[in-house]
Amino acid sequence: MPGTRSAAVGCWVGVGNRDEQPSQAGASHFLEHLAFKGTSRWSAPQLAAAIDRTGGDLNAFTTKEYTAFHARVPDTETGLAIDVLTDVIRRPAFTAADVESERQVILEELLLSEDLPEDIAATVMHGALFPDHPLGWEVLGTHESLGDMTEGDLRGFHDQWYRPVNLVFAAAGNVDHDQLVDGVEATFADAESGLVPERRQPIELPTVPPLVERPGEQTHLALGWRSFGHDDPDRYALAVANQIVGGGLSSRLFQEVRERRGLVYSIYSASGSYADSGTFSIHAGTANTRVAELLEVVDGEIADLVSRGITDQELDVSRTGFVGATLLGLEDSSSRMVRMATGLTVRNRVTPIEETLAAIAAVEADDVHRVLRRVLGEGRVLAAAGAVAALAA
Repeated sequence: MPGTRSAAVGCWVGVGNRDEQPSQAGASHFLEHLAFKGTSRWSAPQLAAAIDRTGGDLNAFTTKEYTAFHARVPDTETGLAIDVLTDVIRRPAFTAADVESERQVILEELLLSEDLPEDIAATVMHGALFPDHPLGWEVLGTHESLGDMTEGDLRGFHDQWYRPVNLVFAAAGNVDHDQLVDGVEATFADAESGLVPERRQPIELPTVPPLVERPGEQTHLALGWRSFGHDDPDRYALAVANQIVGGGLSSRLFQEVRERRGLVYSIYSASGSYADSGTFSIHAGTANTRVAELLEVVDGEIADLVSRGITDQELDVSRTGFVGATLLGLEDSSSRMVRMATGLTVRNRVTPIEETLAAIAAVEADDVHRVLRRVLGEGRVLAAAGAVAALAA
């Protein structure tokens, strides 16, 4: 990216919590935390100081199907970013003391999520959409699995999956491709290729989730539907549909539920995809006395979209907005790096931006209506956390 003075470097590991066994639930996220606790060459304080000295940042996150580690630094420090990332992926220290201290940190993170009704509703919704399947598990793991996980368990999980065949390194900004290749090869030249995880497709039908009674002034709802995988030809139409349903300020749900009726502070929809399945969801919270009204309005809007489709104006706003947001993201080095790394990890290719924009531009109202019927025409899963007595009745 000529003219930029930053370098964003990332390593995407093609393993997430859907690749865990029940006793390993949360292992991917646990490893994400441990990576920055030190390596055979760097202590945790040294790692932190090395990046802080540049004014940059070092971070990571875990998803259902991959774990990502990334750094953003001034372009003069690209070599340092590559050195740090390759080292934390290949040679994490995994000391007993670090495992125990980080276990407590993650347990606190789990407790925090269990105190947030919005998080509770989302977790319950995913569990109901994918019963008896890792896609329905909490990425953080459970109190039991985290408590039982040993240093040896984590080292074994790392040794099994953190292999070259599952790694994607990407960089964007004022970077040199050969520098990245040389840095990665220097660390992984003698590493065994490894095996790709075999994934079990979810086949069990969604179930009815429990309604979670929690004290508070609001009740949070999460409505979910099963969707489709990364490579489905309807994915672009679904992206446009998501924007129309609840993806922006002009969306149906935001305008009707918040702006016209004042039922919520926040309401939004989200679309997620995996290798062989996906989700579409709506999230909102309202005063305990207005939960039934909120649900009635949301269900009414969804029924209208499924039966009658969208307007030409909605299509135009959503389509052009999606293109604009995509183009704006290309001006940021981190966004470009994430786009490349994610594309290679989940699809084994980086989709040319021209191809993406052309595909979005080709979406018509009939395409959106078809995908709305395909996804939202089926029965929904309703999860709720708060004063749920009205819903239970």
